[in-house]
Amino acid sequence: MTEELPGIPHDPHGHHHHDPLGLDALPSPESAATAPEVCAACCTRIEGLGVTISGRRILHDVDFELHCGELTVIVGPNGAGKTTLLRAVAGLIPYEGRVAFEDFGHGRTGRPTIGYVPQAPSFDRSTPASVQDLFSAAFSARPAFTGASRRSKDFAAACLARTGAAHLLRREISRLSGGELQRVMLALALEPAPNLLLLDEPVSGMDIRGRDAFYGLLEELRCHLDLSVLMVSHDMAAATEHADRLILLDGTVLADGLPDEVASSAAYLDRLGPAPHRHEHRHAGGVS
Repeated sequence: MTEELPGIPHDPHGHHHHDPLGLDALPSPESAATAPEVCAACCTRIEGLGVTISGRRILHDVDFELHCGELTVIVGPNGAGKTTLLRAVAGLIPYEGRVAFEDFGHGRTGRPTIGYVPQAPSFDRSTPASVQDLFSAAFSARPAFTGASRRSKDFAAACLARTGAAHLLRREISRLSGGELQRVMLALALEPAPNLLLLDEPVSGMDIRGRDAFYGLLEELRCHLDLSVLMVSHDMAAATEHADRLILLDGTVLADGLPDEVASSAAYLDRLGPAPHRHEHRHAGGVS
């Protein structure tokens, strides 16, 4: 039986790459040390988005735009609808309104290709499934118990190399640390190459070193792949340090702008209090 694997990863914005599998795609720390320029050729628009669950209005009239290469962090109190917003944008739950990707350079409009990393994915620790098994289940029609083909292994290794996780290919999922698991989940979310990457509390439970390494990796990926990244975070200090934009959400968008502007707004102070101290080494690239 012929194994079905996805095609060669592509740039979602139509640019050409000499390294289609991304093995040497990440830039040096020096080139990642500056904030990416916002791409004016394309954006994802969320317009009039609303979600009602079991008769309860969770979100209403949510409007904002996401630009290529930009990291936008959603903050808000518990119960504000942050995870619900990500799930709606990902198309996992019904919603009203519009989610559209507009590529002005190529005259295209449609639903964005989305990569999604949910909050704290859990796996049965009694099952000795490996990272390779996870990729085979996600991308191959071949039953996992038959073993992965050489092509499947090469494909998984190439995907994992994007996030510095190729060495984890044969590791059991249950034995991964929080940071290692996030790198694996991020590698899955980047295939096929998305226009928009959604991350729900990706650094939850990580120590400071793991958190800084993850943000450094995310910086390199979005600079190189020109991704729009929309992330939910409760870590206000890291959010204001690394984000290009903050969105304060509480049922609807209450503030949207530069991190310092949003963190000093009356709506933010009323719901979250004074923002924690922000370090000045923002956008310091590199991954440990």
